[in-house]
Amino acid sequence: MIEYQALAPTKIPMALLLEADPDQDNVKHYLEESLGFVALEGKQIIGACVALPLSGSSNQAEIMNVSVAPEHQKRGIGTHLLRTVIEELKAQSYEKLVLGTGTFGYQLTYYQRLGFRVEGVEKNHFLLHYPDPIWENGIQHKDMLRLYLEL
Repeated sequence: MIEYQALAPTKIPMALLLEADPDQDNVKHYLEESLGFVALEGKQIIGACVALPLSGSSNQAEIMNVSVAPEHQKRGIGTHLLRTVIEELKAQSYEKLVLGTGTFGYQLTYYQRLGFRVEGVEKNHFLLHYPDPIWENGIQHKDMLRLYLEL
């Protein structure tokens, strides 16, 4: 049985967070101020979601990381985890969630299935903010789509 619960983001294994964001320095930068949520199978953390409350806005948060351990993917864990996070943030009076993702690939359709919509494009984001190229299906990620969900 899988359990979904809040957990301090600094207690989430870095290796799991790096599944969604390959830059450890970037991950460390947002962990301290964020809210963490995990999927547990027994006592093992198999999925994680990190949301950062946006400064200057008491009603918005940014999803910084959603990851599921590779051996547990394709079981709906990430979808259930993110739905749980959405409901929890809504219960905490957040009104809008935002996030950034690649302009193509599985992650984009994953977020769109959960109701996220495109808000804008950040040209060259992955080229400017990541030391190593990020590839998916033989295509290099360059631009980032900004998505949002009204809660």
